[in-house]
Amino acid sequence: MSYASSARMTFINMLGTLDHLVGKAVDAQMGEEVLAAKLTDDMFPLELQFRVALNQVLLALNQVGGQSLPLEEAPYRSFAEVRDRIAVIRSYVDETEPAEWQDAKATVDLTLPNGVRFLMSSEEDIQDWIMPNFYFHVTMAYALLRNAGLAIGKMDFIPHMAQHRVQPAN
Repeated sequence: MSYASSARMTFINMLGTLDHLVGKAVDAQMGEEVLAAKLTDDMFPLELQFRVALNQVLLALNQVGGQSLPLEEAPYRSFAEVRDRIAVIRSYVDETEPAEWQDAKATVDLTLPNGVRFLMSSEEDIQDWIMPNFYFHVTMAYALLRNAGLAIGKMDFIPHMAQHRVQPAN
């Protein structure tokens, strides 16, 4: 499986996780004020955890997937808006063709807003930069929702695993 196909499937699964978590928050009637929740003063609030996670997908599609999609800049004001944005980003991933992504060895030149610059291959960009950041922010969203009182567990982080579940023999 190519790095692009693997990344695409991971994005699909974990965008499903984000949607599942937001759906559980809506079903639990959590107020929109939880979007401002933080675990510590020096971390991003829940809203920004969602936005940065989605931006990692957009960065991947832009850096190696041949897209020119705008990053999510405006703060999300509601869970409904978060779900809408997840659906939009998911549609971009659904429409992408991994065969059209850059060759695994093509160079990605990434400069962060603080001026730190990285040169790496497309495959390394996905493996070493995009995926760790994506998972970090998805995990922080999970932690913030759980800390805010949402009744979620590990299977809520990996709901896509239900498709692989085997029923016990009688």
